[in-house]
Amino acid sequence: MPNYRRALLPGGCWFFTVNLLDRRQTLLTDHITILREAVAATRRDCPFAIDAFVVLPDHLHAVWTLPAEDADFSVRWRLIKSRFAKALPKNERLSAVQAARGERGIWQHRFWEHLIRDETDYARHVDYCHINPMKHGHVTRVRDWPCSSFHRDVRAGIFPEDWAGDSSKVGGDFGERA
Repeated sequence: MPNYRRALLPGGCWFFTVNLLDRRQTLLTDHITILREAVAATRRDCPFAIDAFVVLPDHLHAVWTLPAEDADFSVRWRLIKSRFAKALPKNERLSAVQAARGERGIWQHRFWEHLIRDETDYARHVDYCHINPMKHGHVTRVRDWPCSSFHRDVRAGIFPEDWAGDSSKVGGDFGERA
């Protein structure tokens, strides 16, 4: 079994990217209620704060802060992915290996995580979450994407509703490859 090097800091704050196995699927937005329920159930069992969250059709980004004594974000992602997969009908195509292992074939096995280092790093990754639907061409304004913590942050007065303007005015490098 591979020994991945993960930055484990109790009470730390991380940015995550989690992808569907088949990036042509739209399961995450098609079944957003199931995903929300999986996240909520996981937060009840293993608490964490959601600093930012955006769900696109084939992947999601999140910024989480874990409790002071806890650094185990991997178990939380395992629970979310498992709960989501178990709630979906079994109609995905499986390879012989996936079938033999009893896998569902919904999620990529791993996820990307980045330990947030300081306030500037934090702000950039929260902004990245909010701007991502525009970057992928799903909307022309951040406020038009429904599956985002941006709306919670607008209600809390953290961001104005017209934050980032429209896609014709967005510039800058937000970290994704073309």
